[in-house]
Amino acid sequence: MKDSLIHLKLLFVAIVWGFSWSAGRILAQDIAPISGAWMRYVIALACFFLYLKMTDNWRIPTKMEWQRIIIIGFFSTFVYQALFMYGMKFTAAGDASLMITFNPIFTALLAIPFLNEKMNWRLATGLICGLVGVIILFLYSPNVDIAFATRLKGDLMIAGAALAWATTSILQKKAMTSTAIDSQTPLSPLHLTVWASLIGLLLLTPWAAYETYLYGMPQPSYAGWMAILFLAILSTVFSYVWFADGIVTIGAGKTALYVYLVPPFGIISGWFILDEKLGWSLLASFSLILIGVVLAQYNPKATES
Repeated sequence: MKDSLIHLKLLFVAIVWGFSWSAGRILAQDIAPISGAWMRYVIALACFFLYLKMTDNWRIPTKMEWQRIIIIGFFSTFVYQALFMYGMKFTAAGDASLMITFNPIFTALLAIPFLNEKMNWRLATGLICGLVGVIILFLYSPNVDIAFATRLKGDLMIAGAALAWATTSILQKKAMTSTAIDSQTPLSPLHLTVWASLIGLLLLTPWAAYETYLYGMPQPSYAGWMAILFLAILSTVFSYVWFADGIVTIGAGKTALYVYLVPPFGIISGWFILDEKLGWSLLASFSLILIGVVLAQYNPKATES
């Protein structure tokens, strides 16, 4: 019964993350992009701090842990959110949800220099499959109502966001598996996320202030506010807590499978909410990128055990 509930929660997370691409598109076209990201994280952090208070789960990082958190916050919140929000200003939600799927391939590539992992034929083949899928998306996206140059700019920004996410994954893995010299235990995923989000919010603040200076105080429409609340509360807070719960209950491998449902829900959300187009290229691109991800992440030793 408990496992069934976890699977339902993870399905909800996949749906929410899929629809987050449409929410991001709505918000990025409603107010200045960085201001939107800043408002999202102010609300998300308030919810996170309330959750930590209610669960009596506070932990203040040590000096050495803060050094790690600052770097992680730079990539996970500042760089990722900047590229995500500006990318969504220029490209379609369905296209973006496919581009971000390239993240695990980036992660596998970054693991070579930073985690001493080795290049092999599976990773090389996976990279080629993923690149072909991305090229198909670039050249044959059905969302031709967005000018090619504009959509290409947005897609490249989302690819940059995927690279920032992959960098974050590598840094988080190191932070959660090795203990800082002035600490007794590694940081938990929850604490790492909360404090890195705070650092990212602080880094976003001057940029958001500059946007306010240029364009005036952000005044989201009703749809803009709904997008902010959706991204802050459902996509960031609830989804993170439930995804982490899934890792603890059914394991990281089974939980990660639900991430592959995000692009289909992203495409559906773009079609349903934003009237984006559907086409063969989206299916072909998703299939090739998914094959590439599976090949890049395949670990025969883990399968044998």
